[in-house]
Amino acid sequence: MNKHGYVYIMASGLNGTLYIGVSSDLVKRVYEHRNGIVDGFTKKYNCKLLVFFEKYDDIRDAIAREKTMKKWNRAWKLKRIFQANPDWHDLWDDISNP
Repeated sequence: MNKHGYVYIMASGLNGTLYIGVSSDLVKRVYEHRNGIVDGFTKKYNCKLLVFFEKYDDIRDAIAREKTMKKWNRAWKLKRIFQANPDWHDLWDDISNP
């Protein structure tokens, strides 16, 4: 059986800095970003809001999607966020308290 995966976008705020990542444990990974547990881009640029995510049945599909999305220009990324989450709500509560 394959492990599922998620592609997600963290943001510093509305139209702010964006980070695209992939994880098999979305709750754990977003928690790490929000609390600055791991040094890196999201900690440096204060990307603590989960504004978008997609779930895949196979982690390999999530990894492929992440690679594709990282090649997108900023306008495409913003459009995708606005389509799924027009008010840029932090989706943390949606995933941490199902």
